[in-house]
Amino acid sequence: MKAGAGESGSHLVELRDVYKIYGEGLESEVRALNGVSLTIDRGEFVAIVGQSGSGKSTMMNVLGCLDIPTYGEYLLDGTDVQTLSDTQLSRIRNKQIGFIFQQYNLIQDLTVLENVELPLIYRGTDPIDRREMALEALERVGLSERIKHRPAQMSGGQQQRVAIARAIATHPPIIMADEPTGALDSHTGLEVLEFLRNLNREGSTVILITHDNGIAATARRIVRLTDGEIISDQIQAVDWF
Repeated sequence: MKAGAGESGSHLVELRDVYKIYGEGLESEVRALNGVSLTIDRGEFVAIVGQSGSGKSTMMNVLGCLDIPTYGEYLLDGTDVQTLSDTQLSRIRNKQIGFIFQQYNLIQDLTVLENVELPLIYRGTDPIDRREMALEALERVGLSERIKHRPAQMSGGQQQRVAIARAIATHPPIIMADEPTGALDSHTGLEVLEFLRNLNREGSTVILITHDNGIAATARRIVRLTDGEIISDQIQAVDWF
């Protein structure tokens, strides 16, 4: 659904006139987000697109509860995140959001299986259940035969698939992918994007952060940012499925 659609309070994500200001009041003040309002509903696949300095990384940090707005409100599934403690925000990041980053962020000293188990350890999942969930996630991304390998023994595409397995192991309702194909060749990048589409078809809400219009075209809805402001918000007219 497009921003603003639906009844008030029914959105999974809602930004209300959000500002994120660095160096407020100084001559060097930067308004990374400048009065942004946005809603995202459950089951959407949204690309947030902008060039360097547009505010898209700040938007990701706010949406992912890695940072909080200077002004305005951010409601995540009806909860005002500004009212939450650091511990509560950490719990939300662990249980509700699966992060996929451009540089994979894998721990080199751990095996593939151990990397995927990490968020489940933080979540306090029983060791037997934890191992089963991690193995299931690795099977979904086609790496069940590589569980004892370490990241340095794998290609970039395989490492990104490990990162995806780690993101989906906890079955989070939101997948947030920050330039997930930026370090990959075009063929492998397309495979990663298709996997994100499959996750969305299965019910996950996917938020894709990118500077690339071609990558953004993977999404059903495209939100464009310039200088911290949303300049367009469009549903793709083509038959996405």
